[in-house]
Amino acid sequence: MSDTQSTAAATLRRTALYNTHLAHKARMVDFGGWEMPVQYSGLIDEHMAVRTQVGVFDVSHMGDIQLRGPNSLSAVQKLLMNDASRLQAGQAHYSAMLYPNGTFVDDVILHKLGENDYLIVINAGTRQKDVQWVRQTLSGMGGLHITDVSDYYTQIAIQGPKATATLRKLTPVDLTPIKNYWFTWGQVCGLHNVLIARTGYTGEDGFEIYVPSDEAASARVWAEVLSAGEEFGILPCGLGARNTLRLESAMALYGHEISDSINVWEANLGRYCKLDKGVDFLGREALRQVQQSGGPNKRLVGLEMVERGIGRDGYPVLNLQGEPIGTITSGSPAPFLKKNIALAYVPMAYVEPGTKVAVEIRGQSVKAVVVPTPFYKRPKSVTASAPPD
Repeated sequence: MSDTQSTAAATLRRTALYNTHLAHKARMVDFGGWEMPVQYSGLIDEHMAVRTQVGVFDVSHMGDIQLRGPNSLSAVQKLLMNDASRLQAGQAHYSAMLYPNGTFVDDVILHKLGENDYLIVINAGTRQKDVQWVRQTLSGMGGLHITDVSDYYTQIAIQGPKATATLRKLTPVDLTPIKNYWFTWGQVCGLHNVLIARTGYTGEDGFEIYVPSDEAASARVWAEVLSAGEEFGILPCGLGARNTLRLESAMALYGHEISDSINVWEANLGRYCKLDKGVDFLGREALRQVQQSGGPNKRLVGLEMVERGIGRDGYPVLNLQGEPIGTITSGSPAPFLKKNIALAYVPMAYVEPGTKVAVEIRGQSVKAVVVPTPFYKRPKSVTASAPPD
């Protein structure tokens, strides 16, 4: 390794579980400035474990911003596009911070911890930018305390059909009443005041638990989760499987499906944008103007490859005449579905399911078709960790 590489490696941040990942022989990569496990036993095995049994992820690289004080609801309503006034204490929802032009600062999960107390969960790669944006946007607002609590927690995601059975062994909390996108506080692995949220980024039932960001405590909880899930075939899972799981479930990833050049209507996330909530949130007027002028010119769609080939991130989407019309934002084989799938932006004339298109793969035009999303959806009898509308 060169001195430059050594310096670069030294600047990567590490979670409290870093040494635990090395002990499990994880392959580590740079993800958003963090040294994180991309896989352990293998992406496909890890993906299938989550779809059929249970898997556990370290997602401590995610950021957390707490807003407290008598003006915290007003602050959240100005900052985020969803309507936080509808949340009850113990409830969470999907939302986003927007620029004035209606494009994305970041997508987030908002938790209402209590009256005048909110927790915004942000993405790892945008953490510093997001914290600065929140402080800048809300500067001058009285009755508000903003705290970056990102480093206070080790965030562990337990995901899959056997997630509840696994976590039930580790807590006296009755998990059954915790609905999708709700949470509670309780004891886990002997630790008190752990936030237990029925959320995730896999499309499966599951929980994310927030334990103190202490190396010894985090490692013990990780080990106890693996032990509790052993009878179900639990596997430690890396960011590779997390990505294919969220792609099968058509969940957006910042820098791919959403960015500062994509607006809410284009990203097909309008169901979470509440223009009528009675608050002039950032981006509202720009989005209203797009709506009034006939809507977006392009939209995010799902693609399924018809011919042999894998549409990868950044590959051009073509019409049947071979002309470029769009771009794939995320694409890969879908391990559970056993198909090659992708998300892509295409003009509005091509968004209807069944529309035939092509993808340029190494100079060749490979046939594909627009399909409904999500590509994968759990049976209605099973609680899924996808955000409710």
